[in-house]
Amino acid sequence: MFKKLDPLLHSELRLAVMSILVGVDDADFVYIKNKTGATAGNLSVQLDKLSEANYITVKKGYKGKKPCTTCAVTDVGIKAFEEYVEALRDYIARPDKE
Repeated sequence: MFKKLDPLLHSELRLAVMSILVGVDDADFVYIKNKTGATAGNLSVQLDKLSEANYITVKKGYKGKKPCTTCAVTDVGIKAFEEYVEALRDYIARPDKE
């Protein structure tokens, strides 16, 4: 039987965000937006979903006089991401037994 894929991470944009964040300490909204090619509105919605699941933290502040939103992956998010990747590996490696 195949491992269950986390539906929250199965979204292309949310998976891209998590892929970015697991490799850095944190990243600001503009950086994530540029890397993913997402619209600001869509990215904002997806960040909210990841934050509500406690997969990421979102901090709002300022750089000088400009607003700045910074995101970082949590331990819960790292674990979920690792489990998701492991489940995908299981799908890829599993030989067809029929």
